[in-house]
Amino acid sequence: MPDESQVAAVVQGRDVADFPELAPEAARGSVRRITVTGEDVLHRRNRDVPAEMLGGAELRGLVDDMFVTMYAAEGVGLAANQVGVDLRVFVFDCPDDEGVRHVGHVVNPVLDERGPQDALVVENEGCLSVPGPHAELGRVEHATVRGVDRDGAPVVLSGSGYFARCLQHETDHTLGRLYIDRLSARERKRVLKKMNEMANDVFARREVRAAELEREFAG
Repeated sequence: MPDESQVAAVVQGRDVADFPELAPEAARGSVRRITVTGEDVLHRRNRDVPAEMLGGAELRGLVDDMFVTMYAAEGVGLAANQVGVDLRVFVFDCPDDEGVRHVGHVVNPVLDERGPQDALVVENEGCLSVPGPHAELGRVEHATVRGVDRDGAPVVLSGSGYFARCLQHETDHTLGRLYIDRLSARERKRVLKKMNEMANDVFARREVRAAELEREFAG
């Protein structure tokens, strides 16, 4: 493995010394519409990806589209149900609290259970499917997710701080849970009200960024 000074990113849980600004999958993908809270696919457990899909063009294309959609929305993670697909998959390009960049995807993720010694850390959290506002939410400081990649190879991802929050947030999505579902009723109402005020500006910004990416990849 390269030493820490050489690590450009941790990709699929492995140190990589040279990695581009945007994951290569994005150049092959197309931006899709992001679903918004209230849409059915966001609020139920999604289907496990069947074995016959692993290694196939449909799943590879979905992952490509999810990466470029995430970048267009300026997010750090995105689940398949956020592009309207009823499958348990998520992608991420997220730093941890030490500034180390983590990039990859997970199919059929399973989050390790929280131990009694795992204290909650309260930080601001947002969601591309709740466009605009953020709210403080407790998550455990360290998290490990296990699953497979799009070809069926085992994947184990562990992280702390912001990256751990991302792993928990995205796994929640595949189970039909948004971060606002973990808030008090009063705070959830406040966030949704703020979302209604901010959403149009967020959507407009995403369209501009999507057009920029299209030109960048075309050139």
